[in-house]
Amino acid sequence: MSDRIDLKVGFACNNFCRFCVQGDKRERLPAKTEAELLSSLEEGRREGASGVVFTGGEPTLHARLVSLVSHARALGYTVIQVQTNGRTFCYPGVVKRFAAAGVTEFSPSLHGSTAGLHDWLTGAPGSFMQTGSGIRNIKKLGLRVVTNSVITRANYRDLPALARLLVGLGVEQFQFAFMHMTGRAGENKSWLTARKSLVEPWVKKALDVGIAAGRTVMTEGIPYCFMSGYERYVAESIIPETRIYDADCVIADYSKTRFDEGKARGPLCPRCKWHDRCEGPWREYPELFGWDEFIPVA
Repeated sequence: MSDRIDLKVGFACNNFCRFCVQGDKRERLPAKTEAELLSSLEEGRREGASGVVFTGGEPTLHARLVSLVSHARALGYTVIQVQTNGRTFCYPGVVKRFAAAGVTEFSPSLHGSTAGLHDWLTGAPGSFMQTGSGIRNIKKLGLRVVTNSVITRANYRDLPALARLLVGLGVEQFQFAFMHMTGRAGENKSWLTARKSLVEPWVKKALDVGIAAGRTVMTEGIPYCFMSGYERYVAESIIPETRIYDADCVIADYSKTRFDEGKARGPLCPRCKWHDRCEGPWREYPELFGWDEFIPVA
């Protein structure tokens, strides 16, 4: 039984992010049909899920997404999230349509505190302005915004400034997620991946900004040995049981798959006090950098 389903509606996108884990799919995989997606929504409810995340790609590019949101609400989903780059919501009428259909929270992504940095990372000039405008439009309606920002070599020192921007925009929850080196991110990993030991002080400063402002904050993809004093903000400890409807398969238990196949643990990890709780880094990270940075916590 899953608490939530992640429903990938298609892989088309109007950004071209350098760190995208799905970027290799946009050219070869078509959007799912409304019938396919409705079937997944119905199956998710039968399996006990009360939450759904519409994701992609950029889900707002799917012509039937508003209708699908309405169906999700009619089926009894109580948490309905659209995971998005946020650009479509720069049009106030679009926000109102999705809100009326039943979206309970919006999850746009900002990856830099300036247009120059964000637009370079997304490969889409003007995306910073549109995403920021989208967040403002969502907040004008009093709706919940939770964001995810990907940590790269290009932006890790900008994270505190980005956190201040997110607080200023009224974002209720923000997460800083370490880049997962698959898809297009895998193609760029040699020069775009930051060292975790360098990221550590900057991500903690960024978390402090949110904590001081009373926001919910977390990190993802950063093991406990880099989170001393901030262990409660490790997202992996609170991620709900999730069933993922991917392009051509269903991942019935994402937590198990993530632990067994996605993450890795090193030779010294069994000595760490957090060994029983920590998933370790995405396995591509030590393949690139080795295990020298990972010091067991006594």
